[in-house]
Amino acid sequence: MNRYGKRIKLDIYGGSHDEKIGMILSGIPAGEAIDMDTLKAFMARRAPGNDPYSTSRKEPDEPVFLSGLDENNVTTGEDIEAVIYNQNQRSGDYSSLADTPRPSHADFAAIMKYGKSVDLRGGGHFSGRLTAPMCIAGGICLQMLARRSIYIGAHIYSVGTVYDRPFDAVNISKRDLDILHYWKFPVLEGSAGAKMKSLIEHARSNGDSVGGIVECAVIGLPKGLGEHMFDSVESAISSIVFGIPAVKGIEFGAGFAASEMLGSENNDPFYVDGDEIKTRTNNAGGILGGMTSGMPLIFRAALKPTPSIAKEQDSVSLSRMENVKITVGGRHDPCIVPRAVPVFEAAAALAIIDLMN
Repeated sequence: MNRYGKRIKLDIYGGSHDEKIGMILSGIPAGEAIDMDTLKAFMARRAPGNDPYSTSRKEPDEPVFLSGLDENNVTTGEDIEAVIYNQNQRSGDYSSLADTPRPSHADFAAIMKYGKSVDLRGGGHFSGRLTAPMCIAGGICLQMLARRSIYIGAHIYSVGTVYDRPFDAVNISKRDLDILHYWKFPVLEGSAGAKMKSLIEHARSNGDSVGGIVECAVIGLPKGLGEHMFDSVESAISSIVFGIPAVKGIEFGAGFAASEMLGSENNDPFYVDGDEIKTRTNNAGGILGGMTSGMPLIFRAALKPTPSIAKEQDSVSLSRMENVKITVGGRHDPCIVPRAVPVFEAAAALAIIDLMN
């Protein structure tokens, strides 16, 4: 079981091919109404098998609540526990992995840490499948935030070398974010999306995979949320974002590009807008000294290509201690980025709720 959070705590348990996977969310106050149709629609955006750009494994991903909600789906103040029953496993596809680890997958490190008996079916406890219970918890937090006029949305910023246009870092509306929630392939520019789909299909047809970047925005945040140094907003978000399998990097605002700017270029000038103080640019990504500034909070996270590919690769036999070739079977996403978009929204919601309590 893995845990995130200081005030609001999330525990995630189970493995990709176990009977069920689940989550326990602690610290949510009583009286929060949960709209199940909205939650299920959110979960469906992450679920596998719904389009040609994802794995063919078909799972409904319907959460079953065991505690923490009353008969009207209102939180009771007790721990909220929910499970998802796995229904479409093919464990035989992974029988060789205990001896021949997949390159760039968690297999090798997991065997070294836990021994050869570790469950690697479908990635086991190290699989992206465990982001489904994260989305249950995040979906609850998204509804709580929306009632407080705080909104979160994300889009596919890049697939391989193909880029969408970025969010307008200064002006993002609720409508801008809501629209993205209705698109199976959420991009801001349709032409970029078409090129991304073509690139994913090219990788899939060649037995390969491709990575990309998700850009996420949060609007409506109060000013001064977070702390400097170790309890910064960046720290809270980064901690849970790196709990999403395949994430290899994160940046806020201008991010690494700020290192190439002069101070006069990177600084965001303040100005008075009625009774509000805003900035004309938002290279800071809505965070100053670890605390929210009131401008849109924007971050981008990079995901590596799915390591399970059909192309022949070099690996080793752990029992024979010799070099071997490996071709990975099973059902895998040629690009995890499209299905990861709601996971980043869930992660951001959990981090914000934890910071607000």
